[in-house]
Amino acid sequence: MDITDKSLLDAISDFSLMPEGSAFNVRKNGQKLDRRSTEHVKIYTKEDKPGIDIKILPGTKKETVYIPVIITETGVADKVYNDFFVGENADVTIIAGCGIHNSGCEETRHDGIHRFFIGPNARVKYIEKHYGEGDGEGANVMNPVTEVHLEEGAVCEMETVQIRGVDSTLRETDAFLAADAKFNVTERLMTHGHQTAHSNMKVELNGAGASAQIISRSVAKNSSEQVFNPVAVGNAAGRAHVQCDSIIMDNARIRSIPEIAANDANAQIVHEAAIGRINSDQLLKLMTFGMSEEEAEEVIIEGFLK
Repeated sequence: MDITDKSLLDAISDFSLMPEGSAFNVRKNGQKLDRRSTEHVKIYTKEDKPGIDIKILPGTKKETVYIPVIITETGVADKVYNDFFVGENADVTIIAGCGIHNSGCEETRHDGIHRFFIGPNARVKYIEKHYGEGDGEGANVMNPVTEVHLEEGAVCEMETVQIRGVDSTLRETDAFLAADAKFNVTERLMTHGHQTAHSNMKVELNGAGASAQIISRSVAKNSSEQVFNPVAVGNAAGRAHVQCDSIIMDNARIRSIPEIAANDANAQIVHEAAIGRINSDQLLKLMTFGMSEEEAEEVIIEGFLK
């Protein structure tokens, strides 16, 4: 299920689209809508605050967990705390995301705080997609917070996507890596109109042999504004690579502030950052195929954000 698709609201409500036998928790307008646990994946309601605990048993293989959020009412301010406990040697995919349809004049907000505790030699693929729509004057606001703790030999591959309809977002991501752990994150973002997006990310290599790759790809259109602040810290012998690539259009503004730090002589930390306009040669080539300038731009942007 592609939750960036405009059929999002209907798709999440149709539980037949959830693969048979998969665990899921669906939240709508601040309340649990439906839930299913499996033999190896258990989902529980938190007792002290809104949110859920997802416990994935050691050795679990090839299971997918879905935790979508949908908001269809204006003026909703939803905040949830979701904790994932992934057992040793497990190998799972977790698909999360939020869709807002705001047709009113009030701000609608979703703040999701996700914490991952990934056991030794476990592997997690985490996909998070955000999408907003609505014909009202109210703003769509999403402020995701993600905290990842990787034990020895654990691997986390994270993909986050936000490509339309979100007026304001503040993204906070922190990862802490033990020995031989791996963390690869790719962030894709597009803003337009007067939207703003700030992304702060910090990755700490705390054990020998740990490695990380941070990739940010973004497009800013119209009068939107983006700020990226990825930080990689080597506290032990390990490797990290930070790469930020952005396309700027119209009257948009982009700031990229990568930071690297080493507190160990054997840490190897690298960063790259680039901001620029769409390549004119690419644009002209596509236009010779009969595309308009707008169509050619969309093709280039789509390819860039893949």
